Amino acid sequence: MLKDVDRQICALLQENARMSFSDIAERVGLSTPSVSEHVRKLEESGLIRGYGAVLDPSACGADVTAFIFVDIDSSANYDLFRRNCRQRKDVMECHAITGTASHLIKARVKNTASLEQLLSAIQQWKGVTRTMTNVVLSSHKETMAFL
Repeated sequence: MLKDVDRQICALLQENARMSFSDIAERVGLSTPSVSEHVRKLEESGLIRGYGAVLDPSACGADVTAFIFVDIDSSANYDLFRRNCRQRKDVMECHAITGTASHLIKARVKNTASLEQLLSAIQQWKGVTRTMTNVVLSSHKETMAFL
C-alpha cells in the first residue's frame, strides 16, 4: 500500500522528474533528507522504474503514429513476437489484449512509407496471421502519469 506522502512525491516527479528534493520537500511538508530517503526506497522497491525526457515525436521526425492490431496463430509464438517488438525502435508499446486481436502495438514512424515497411516486417514475423492498422490523425492527451 502506497503512503499518501509517497503518492504525492510520485505525482510531483511524474509532473517534473527534474524537481529538486528541496522543492518536493516544501510541497509535501517534509525535510529534504526525508524526501531523498522516500525516493530512494521508491526506487529500490521498483515503484519508480526510471527517469527520462519526454520528446516531441514530430520534432524527432516521427510524424505518423499508428495503432496496429496483430493476430498471432498460437501462443507458442508470443515470446518471439514480443522479442521482435522490443528490438524495433519504431515500436513504442506492445500489449497483449483481449478482443479482436492478440496484441496491440503503438508505433511511431517518419511517414506512411515507413509505416508500410514496418507493417511488411511485422507481417513476416513467425506466427503473425493478420494486422489491422489505425493511423492517428491527432493526439489530444498522452501521458504516463497515473497518480
